[in-house]
Amino acid sequence: MKHATILAISASGSHKVKYHKTKPGEFLLEGILDCIHEITTALAFADRMSDSAYRVETTPRLAQWRIENSASCTYRKSDPFKIGKWNWHLSVEKNRLFFVKLFPEISNLTRDNPPIASFIIRVVSSVGDRKAITHPEIKDKLLKNNDDFIWAIEVPLTGKFIIDVEFLDLKTASPNGGEPCSIWAEGFTQLRSNANAIESLGRMLTEGIHTDITINASDGSIGAHRAVLAARSPVFRSMFSHNLQEKELSTINISDMSLESCQAFLNYLYGIIKHEEFMIHRLALLHAADKYDISDLRDACHESLLEDIDTKNVLERLQNASLYQLMKLKMSCIRYLVKFGKIYEIRDDFNTFLHNADRDLIAEVFHEVLDAWKGF
Repeated sequence: MKHATILAISASGSHKVKYHKTKPGEFLLEGILDCIHEITTALAFADRMSDSAYRVETTPRLAQWRIENSASCTYRKSDPFKIGKWNWHLSVEKNRLFFVKLFPEISNLTRDNPPIASFIIRVVSSVGDRKAITHPEIKDKLLKNNDDFIWAIEVPLTGKFIIDVEFLDLKTASPNGGEPCSIWAEGFTQLRSNANAIESLGRMLTEGIHTDITINASDGSIGAHRAVLAARSPVFRSMFSHNLQEKELSTINISDMSLESCQAFLNYLYGIIKHEEFMIHRLALLHAADKYDISDLRDACHESLLEDIDTKNVLERLQNASLYQLMKLKMSCIRYLVKFGKIYEIRDDFNTFLHNADRDLIAEVFHEVLDAWKGF
């Protein structure tokens, strides 16, 4: 039997595959598989070549973008790459100078929780002695869009180079308004530790675990812990450090607070107060903060009372601001009454206020009235 031979050129053009026809219409299976392998390999290689110009290689904290030909690059933006919670982009632009940008991809996550980044960024020559140009370390930079970090490089860049970004830390704003929190192990561990500690502390109060002191409110009693109270208030610490009644009898009388308000007060000290509870008992908590010298509670009440001044509460807020020397709240109430003309909407209540309020406070209100008249 004669053998027929067919030559096929692979897609890469670099290999020839020979098929031997043994019978009419039949080719050796090995030859077909070799041809398929050659074609798919060539296609995959072509895809990699087209993608490589925009692809950024990453590890958990490092990103590298290889620019193969800077001469033809007037503007180029990388494909998105993920570091931490966010997708990122690098871009390069060549004008009179060479500009490098790093920015997060626009998304709901970026809008609601923009990254606060610390990083080192370098441009490294990928040939020869691999000379590097390094930007000074960026520390806690808020990045929302592509104009937040721009590096203008004056040194001419030619040939192949690598943009290397080493992320030192990534943070997000704290949900409770505190210091920004790292998303990586150290910050996450701290947050988890804090949350577990507060939960355990709260259970000590709510489940009455080894309570050693009783607080008597006006209409009931609650068990608490000396150590926690002493740590949160210098007044309580002083009570337990001296031979006072509270130390001897293991009781504290807080007769000027209801049981509900006193519970809210303890919940705040133990770190488990709910927002609704805080809002209901703000004035009682302000009184307790002043009485027991708890500055963070005083500040929290002050800021909260500033947020919802209206005609129904402004006079009460004004008197409490004067009583507890909350200057910001006092001036906000006076401005609300005078500059916004609300004093005319509550004439009867204001008349009662004039008969009962502190004389110095009334004088301050009238001083503001006179200042307002000067403007007409």
